[in-house]
Amino acid sequence: NKLGDSAAQLAKSEREGAWREMARQVAHEIKNPLTPMKLSIQYLQKAIHNNSPNVKEMTSSVAKTLVEQIDHLSKIAADFSQFANIGNPRSEVFDLHEMLHSLTSLYLATENLEFDWKPVPQRIMLFADKTQLNRLFTNLLQNAVEACEEEDVKLVVMEEELEGENIVVKITDNGEGIPEHIQAKIFTPNFTTKTSGTGLGLAMSKSIVEQAKGELWFETNEARGTTFFVRLPLLRATT
Repeated sequence: NKLGDSAAQLAKSEREGAWREMARQVAHEIKNPLTPMKLSIQYLQKAIHNNSPNVKEMTSSVAKTLVEQIDHLSKIAADFSQFANIGNPRSEVFDLHEMLHSLTSLYLATENLEFDWKPVPQRIMLFADKTQLNRLFTNLLQNAVEACEEEDVKLVVMEEELEGENIVVKITDNGEGIPEHIQAKIFTPNFTTKTSGTGLGLAMSKSIVEQAKGELWFETNEARGTTFFVRLPLLRATT
């Protein structure tokens, strides 16, 4: 029918638009590091041509700049590669708590951070891509820590709640909250409030959760903090 055809055409158009935007963003992200790389090499070439006495020191400085920019390019490539691979999960059975325990141990040792993990008492078994979920929780925890960087007392709480056949993991920070004018955009690919990065973090997180047949959403209160919720279907919960 015409309505169905229109809906399919709209969905196709939106997908194509998203990929065009993604291609534009890839080009932009790659172009950014290339400028300082080119300028650094031209600067060194000029110094060599003029027989500058401090060429050795300049070479060391230029090499450092090039390595930093190449590392940045590698991260861009890795981010976009990970985003592209989300649609091909390698699902396995694993204990969520074992994975979260190794992640939380990193934050328990972080200076000037009060980190509290409140797991449910029983084992939580999932059938999903463990690597992708590890990436998801790493991203959400890192965002929470960064959100409260300006606070005198930095507080991040991760707690769990069983909800029927699902586990809900809540990650709360005491940062400044998410301003209302950007709340609708934060799961959009390429949207970021950070000065560096590809803006794929939360878009990638949402795709990972949906691939695992779960849900990701947030509640925020400006000046009081934000909670991200991850709901995932259980394989089984055993004591």
